[in-house]
Amino acid sequence: MGMAVVTLKKGEGRLLKSGGMWIFDNEIDTVMGNFENGDIVLVHDFDGYPMGRGFINTNSKITVRLMTRDENVDINEELLEKRVRDAWEYRKKVVDTGCCRLIFAEADFLPGIVVDKFSDVLVVQSLALGIDRFKETIVELLRKVLAEDGITIRGVYERSDVKVRKQEGMEMVKGFIGPEFPTLVQIEENGVKYEVDVKDGQKTGFFLDQKYNRLAIQKLCKNAKVLDCFTHTGSFALNAGIAGAASVTGVDASQLAVDQATANATLNGLSDNVKFICEDVFELLPELEEKGEKFDVVILDPPAFTKSRNSIKNAVKGYREINLRAMKLVKDGGFLATCSCSHFMDYELFTKTIGQAAKSVHKRLRQVEYRTQAPDHPILWAADESYYLKFYIFQVCNDR
Repeated sequence: MGMAVVTLKKGEGRLLKSGGMWIFDNEIDTVMGNFENGDIVLVHDFDGYPMGRGFINTNSKITVRLMTRDENVDINEELLEKRVRDAWEYRKKVVDTGCCRLIFAEADFLPGIVVDKFSDVLVVQSLALGIDRFKETIVELLRKVLAEDGITIRGVYERSDVKVRKQEGMEMVKGFIGPEFPTLVQIEENGVKYEVDVKDGQKTGFFLDQKYNRLAIQKLCKNAKVLDCFTHTGSFALNAGIAGAASVTGVDASQLAVDQATANATLNGLSDNVKFICEDVFELLPELEEKGEKFDVVILDPPAFTKSRNSIKNAVKGYREINLRAMKLVKDGGFLATCSCSHFMDYELFTKTIGQAAKSVHKRLRQVEYRTQAPDHPILWAADESYYLKFYIFQVCNDR
C-alpha cells in the first residue's frame, strides 16, 4: 500500500521552506490516500514538488512534523541511528556529557522527543504521536551508541506526563522503560553535586539548559551577599555558594523544591552559608525592600510566565514587576542576573521589558553579558521554538 500524500495550499509552507519542520493544519490543501494518525506521509508543495517525509496527526494543529527533506529516504532504524549518532557526536564536542540533553527534538531532527542524561540514567519525554512509536527504538540506539564509548546506562525513566500530549490525542505517561531502578540520581555539574529526582522532579528532573549560565555567575559571587529567586532545587544558589559567597538566600514557592535544595546544600557542605526559604517571590521582594535589605547579586530564574501568545501582556507585567523589584534590592554597583525561558517572550520583548523596569526605578544597567541555553539545547534557525532561553547579567548602577 502506498504512502498517503499531503499537499500544501498554494503560498503556504513558508516555515517549512525556510528550514522549519512543522506543517500546520491551515496550510494543508489535501491529504490523498489512507493513513492512521502517527503514520509517515509524503509531503508535496501545491504543484507536486516533493518536500520530504514526516509523520501526520490530524488531532494536532501541527499536523505534520517533517523527519527528512528527501522523499526517497525511509524513516527506519537506520535513519534513527544516524540521527542518534549525530546528536551524541555533537554533544561530545560542545558540552560536558556527564549530564546533558542528548536529544533536543526538532533541533536534532527527531521532532517531538527529548532525552536527558543524568550520569548513567536516561529520562525520556515524548510529545508527539509519530515519534512515540519510535521512542523505545531510540532508547535502545542511545544505549548502543553510548556503550561504544564505554558508558553503561543503568536505567531509563519516561516523563511524558505533560498536558501537550492531550493535544496529540495521547494519554500522559510516566514510568520505567525497562527494569526498575532507584530514581534519585546523583550528578555533578560545574563542581556542584545534586540529587536529581527523575521520577517526581519538574519536567525531566533538573534544568540542564542553564548549565553554563550558572557557571557564569560564579565569578561575581565571591564574598558576596546573594539572593536567588525561583531557586527550584538550588542550582544558582549552590553555584554562588561554591564560588565563595558570604551568604546566599534561595527562595522558592514549593516546599518540596526547598527541601531538595536544602539537601543539595548539605551534599556540598554549604549548609552554613546557603539557606533556603519557602516564599512567594512576588510577595517577598517588596518585604525585603521595606526592610532596607540590599544584595551584591540578585538572580531571577522564573518559570515561563507565558506558554501562549494570548497571555504575553500579563507575562510582560510579571517580568517587569520582578525585575524592577530586584533592581531596587541590588546595591549600587552590584549585579542582576535575569532570564526568561518562554520562547513567546522573544529577545526584543524581554530586552525592552527589562529596560522599562530599569527606567521606572531610575537605575542604569551596564550589560556584562547576554547568554542563551547551553549548546546541548541547540538553537535550530527557522525552528523558533528551539530558541527559548534569554539570560542577561547586568551591573546595576544608581541613576547619576
